[in-house]
Amino acid sequence: MHILLLGKNGQVGWELQRALAPLGRLTTLDRHSSDYCGDLARPERLAQTVRALRPDVIVNAAAYTAVDKAETERELATLVNATGVEVLAREAEALGAWLVHYSTDYVFDGSGNQPWREHDPTGPLNHYGAGKLAGEQAIARHCSRHLIFRTSWVYAARGNNFAKTMLRLGCERQELSVVSDQIGAPTAAALIADVTAHALRRARARPALAGLYHLAAAGATSWHGYAAFVFEQARRAGMALALSRLNPIAGSAWPTPAPRPLNSRLDCRKLEAAFDIMLPPWQQALAHTLTEILERNIDPS
Repeated sequence: MHILLLGKNGQVGWELQRALAPLGRLTTLDRHSSDYCGDLARPERLAQTVRALRPDVIVNAAAYTAVDKAETERELATLVNATGVEVLAREAEALGAWLVHYSTDYVFDGSGNQPWREHDPTGPLNHYGAGKLAGEQAIARHCSRHLIFRTSWVYAARGNNFAKTMLRLGCERQELSVVSDQIGAPTAAALIADVTAHALRRARARPALAGLYHLAAAGATSWHGYAAFVFEQARRAGMALALSRLNPIAGSAWPTPAPRPLNSRLDCRKLEAAFDIMLPPWQQALAHTLTEILERNIDPS
């Protein structure tokens, strides 16, 4: 099996290089690759790359993820998250290949307090979410063999994310205020990658498993609860923190160019049933990643 992985150096893409390696031959690209085009903002060249490589599976871990900048860079965000994704879907279908793609809880409007299911009505609050939803819809229209995984609050020991930002700020400041009324599940890039590899094996053997799934760690917390857990683990590991006070605040007190959903909970029962897995609680993987960051002296910045 030949797998084309796009976005190889992102948090999820980096973990996918490890998780997908046992499944077959990997070609890994990002937007800076020179021999072939891995840039979703260059759809014509991207299509040429897929036709030249003729992969059995395309795994797209590339995306425009600057949520606030997407409000002003709308054309670029749409080009990457919707137009480029549609090109991948059409090219995958022409080859008879599978397409694996990642989406987001931001396709929902964040109302209520129940976990979102795959069939629930969407209603993105910002342009990033709208573009990701358009990408999902393009795949559903144009590629019969697909796996779309909506996930939330992704982090890893590599790259920039909320957990590493909190560790840095906790060393610099005595007091922090963190949003407490936005609820979701911190989800490890490693978990996403491992589930992807497992699901891809199953789906290729049983094409009826193609479709849209929610993939997030079990349980839920607020950004404030997330931060409190990070600092608790850091102190247990002996990290010297300047922080002495962590204040909960409403999201309305921390306005951003792109509105965020209050309810980012994802119901993952469909995924667990289809692929016979049980997703671990968010604290478990986060504790493991924080240990990796702290004990291996990875710079939080």
